[in-house]
Amino acid sequence: MKNALLLATALLSAVLLFGVEGRASTSYPSLSGNYLASRTAGRNRETGAAADFLHAALKQDPGNPVLIERLFQFELANGDMGEAEKLAEKVIAFNSQQRMARIVLGLKEFKLRRYDEARTHFSEASYTPIGELTSALLSAWSYAGEGSFAAASTELDKLDVNDSFANFKSLHAALIADFLNSTLRADPAYRKAYADAGTSLRVTQSFGNFLARTGKLDEAQKVYETFLQGGERNVLVETALEQVKRKEVPPPFIQSPSSGAAEALFSLAAAMNDDQSMDVALVYAQMALSLNADRPVVLTLLGDVLANGRRFEQAIDVFEQVPATSELRTNADTEIAINLQRLDRNADAQARMKSVVDRDPNNIDSWTTLGNLFRNTENYAEAVPAYDKAVALSAAQGVETWAVHYYRGIAHERLKQWDKAEADFRKALSLSPEEPSVLNYLGYTLIDMNLKLDEAIAMVKKAVELRPADGYIVDSLGWAYFQLRDFEQAVSQLERAVDLKPGDPIIAEHLGDAYWRVGRRLEAKFQWQHAKDNKPTPADLTRIEEKPKDGLPALPMPVKPADNSANPPSNG
Repeated sequence: MKNALLLATALLSAVLLFGVEGRASTSYPSLSGNYLASRTAGRNRETGAAADFLHAALKQDPGNPVLIERLFQFELANGDMGEAEKLAEKVIAFNSQQRMARIVLGLKEFKLRRYDEARTHFSEASYTPIGELTSALLSAWSYAGEGSFAAASTELDKLDVNDSFANFKSLHAALIADFLNSTLRADPAYRKAYADAGTSLRVTQSFGNFLARTGKLDEAQKVYETFLQGGERNVLVETALEQVKRKEVPPPFIQSPSSGAAEALFSLAAAMNDDQSMDVALVYAQMALSLNADRPVVLTLLGDVLANGRRFEQAIDVFEQVPATSELRTNADTEIAINLQRLDRNADAQARMKSVVDRDPNNIDSWTTLGNLFRNTENYAEAVPAYDKAVALSAAQGVETWAVHYYRGIAHERLKQWDKAEADFRKALSLSPEEPSVLNYLGYTLIDMNLKLDEAIAMVKKAVELRPADGYIVDSLGWAYFQLRDFEQAVSQLERAVDLKPGDPIIAEHLGDAYWRVGRRLEAKFQWQHAKDNKPTPADLTRIEEKPKDGLPALPMPVKPADNSANPPSNG
């Protein structure tokens, strides 16, 4: 009991000691307190505060290997490479196989052009699949630093052991040949990389850059246009395309061995930016920044990684570092606005986006984001004019996208302007016929309004086929069966939806309704209580609270579905 009390006290103190920026404002008076505080901060991904507490702990126990290794990891995540290098030396003294410590020390030697020593460290880090990939790419660039294409190629050949490494090998073989001015080798290597991964942004950029520098401006233009025609707008590719059209010859894509190594780390970080690997992506992006990287691009990725990890304040700080002269500055301001809204700073978010559209009034994405910011705060009346501007610009520029019509359709539907909403949803489907979110939203709304049920159910079934693990879409299908009075099928689908989205109040309410109709009254009341506990909106709560009292009313006689607009009936 005493130990439990001490632990609880330490954890509470740790929470109270965090400063505004996520750094510890002071230290805990005991070694165990600082350690526990760092653990709490680490679990919350407050890496700055975690590092501060560990620094305090190490003053009390300077040689503790556990504290040293954990502090190394946090300083690396914080991007303090100088401190990480010092700690890495200490880490390998007691753990010679610590992979990240070896990579950090290898990069330190790489930057000093002590390539042989760098490769020794990289080799020691190659005992996992990601270690093999990292080691081979960085070692290949070290040989490029020594001017040896043959040795670099031999190093890249080590990647043949894993098919998933093929795209990394083909791109970096091209980049190294290009860097070493071997056009005869670079040309086929780039073409292979492009054939294998032509939708990749960095493959498109580097191949187009190579073509433009070797006099193939028309082909470079085609590469850029093909990428943009794929539906993905990208300011970097758009800028490169305009330069090619003006017959401008760009500088080399990779201008030093360090920038080549940075590109390798960047590409690895981008590939690992998901829920399972985001912590690794974070440190790879930080290591890329320590080299001669394409700084605005890496900062953009780093900000995305932090935002994906819900570290919104840190993400904002990173996006603020994107230079005002960069093509990515508008994107940075947009991401800052989005993250401000995630922090519930809605007025600041909207002000930031208004400044963006004032600065660049022809930017379709900026107007769309401004509309989204209004829509996310249920300010649909102001969202619609922003979307109107985005739609008008899209039509004028010949780059119509389904998303802006979908978003505007939601705003119109919420404003009870169903004719306009349906027109937008159908326009979105004409632009992207198999878009699950549009099929689901339109289908669900029609079902809920008891309109065009055959078409609506077909839409929702198609959405489920396209995205079978999406709880919201499965809920729509279950609700469709409910509206058709096929309650057994409704229960089956809604139970699956609850499994997929256990914390959603409306899905729980729907399952409760279905249970009631099949006679499972106790389970129905449990689901309605679950829906209440999951914090529905005030309007939804009022409706849900009435259900456990008397259940659902008796079913009325079936009526023929309406063909035109109708007021939505109450659930159940």
